[in-house]
Amino acid sequence: MDDEERRRELGDNDAPVEEELETTFDRIVDEGAQRLHRTWASVVVTGLFGGIEVGLGVMAYLAVQHETGSHLLAGLAFSIGFIALLLAKSELFTEGFLVPIAAVVAKEARVGQLMKLWGGTLAANLVGGWLFMWLVVLAFPEWRATVLESAAHYALAPLSLQTAALAILGGSTITLMTRMQHGTDSVPAKIVAAVAGGFLLAGLPLFHSVLDSLLIFGAIHAGASFGYLEWLNWFWFTVLLNVAGGLLLVTALRLVRTKELIKERRSDAAEGPGSAP
Repeated sequence: MDDEERRRELGDNDAPVEEELETTFDRIVDEGAQRLHRTWASVVVTGLFGGIEVGLGVMAYLAVQHETGSHLLAGLAFSIGFIALLLAKSELFTEGFLVPIAAVVAKEARVGQLMKLWGGTLAANLVGGWLFMWLVVLAFPEWRATVLESAAHYALAPLSLQTAALAILGGSTITLMTRMQHGTDSVPAKIVAAVAGGFLLAGLPLFHSVLDSLLIFGAIHAGASFGYLEWLNWFWFTVLLNVAGGLLLVTALRLVRTKELIKERRSDAAEGPGSAP
């Protein structure tokens, strides 16, 4: 008896991978297909909520940073934003590097639908976050110096090996957080993953295209010496490297690990009524 036959004998399923991986894979693909078949209105509204709710995390980050001066404690406070995203079922652009792509690879949706989800969610995240940060700056003028200092770290950062690495790690970290949350049915465990992701992203701090854009928007609202051109010069490479980090360091490896399940889902999609139009 070879290793694979022995694994099947010991497990409770007949799939070519462990039962836990099969369950998680099915959950990811099914959810990804649902998200990719949303209407434009649903994509935009969910993305707006995502920008506003991650703004809650930025507000908590600024409050703790202002009072303590500690990036690590502020990073823990920022996890409030990820918890809100999780429990309110809204959408952040950088959460779309695993779940929707798995659905596309499994032939449960089309690449065009992925582009709609990514583009609509990213634009809506930025609009919602811009509006929320305008309110934050109006509500807490005493945070002005903290906002300006925090945002300058990103807005004035040139493309270099260091900033590229920070952006790649940012994309891989939030994608791994997504994978961890889909690997369990336990809400407390999902919240732990959200806290861990928030701590790493905001506490270290890594480069995150949406989170850090909100800090920059807040600084612009507060009268920063830099503006939207500097934001764009930072944003273009950060968003691309976030995608690269999420896809190459997490998603691609996870898909290789479940390649047999992908083949089965592709076959089912091609033969059954659930095939993508």
